Amino acid sequence: MRRKRKDWKYSGKVLLFVFPALIPLTVFWIYPILRSLFISFTNWDYMSPTYDFVFLDNFITLFHDSRFYDALLNTLLFTLGTLIPTLIGGLLLALLLQRNFRGSGIYKFILFSPWVTPTVAISIVWVWIFEPDTGIANAVLQFFHLPGLQWIQSSDTALLAVIIVTVWKSIGYAMIFYLSALEKVPAELYEACGLDGARKWQRFRDITIPSISPTTFFLMIITMVNSLQAYDQIQILTQGGPSGSTRTLLYMYYQLGFEEFDMGQATAVAMVMIVLTVGLSAIQFRASKKWVHY
Repeated sequence: MRRKRKDWKYSGKVLLFVFPALIPLTVFWIYPILRSLFISFTNWDYMSPTYDFVFLDNFITLFHDSRFYDALLNTLLFTLGTLIPTLIGGLLLALLLQRNFRGSGIYKFILFSPWVTPTVAISIVWVWIFEPDTGIANAVLQFFHLPGLQWIQSSDTALLAVIIVTVWKSIGYAMIFYLSALEKVPAELYEACGLDGARKWQRFRDITIPSISPTTFFLMIITMVNSLQAYDQIQILTQGGPSGSTRTLLYMYYQLGFEEFDMGQATAVAMVMIVLTVGLSAIQFRASKKWVHY
């Protein structure tokens, strides 16, 4: 009996400390998700005070809509297209700037500055850069005797343009984390590996990559979630076009909810996004057990 009382007291103390953190979590995360799930079973038009329950009709309509599958494909391509270059580019920049040579701090500041700059401001500048006739992007291509592109004005290159902007903004963020991870790799490991006659590539493969694998895993999750939630750059650069070539699931949610006023189907898209995010994260967590070394 005394032991049970002690357990209850201990549990009460734990809840007392956890409760302040549960309040914002419930108000700003759990409740909105449950509310969105409820709305996805209705035909609410976002303005009317009344609505009807349609149960699974929104999901059935969504899964029969070709726009949904196009948006899903664009989302996956955009996520993959930003994830890999951001990780590889961030690591390469970190390796280059790992040695504190003269002026390295300035380079780090310049490369990291896009991450702290508002996405809207960055996107407006890139609209000018991607201008087919007077933009810098085509001027660079012409300098190397390459044909100019239509960039955000063509459905063939619009998604590539949005990926370039997103990677350019995120690569400095990845670089900072990799710099911190590289500094924590024990120098003794490199010395021991060098005594065994290992070359630079072997040391990088056998020591550096495993040692920074937790940072790589963290950046994979963060970059993936940010890519799935990308909206600002798409809105400013392409508005989901041309011809829906840059319409992602999140942008489709915006169009359904705030342009077509079909909030029920929009929240159905939101539920699909939650399932997709959780599913991809679960896969990465499961796979990380084989390659992440803590």
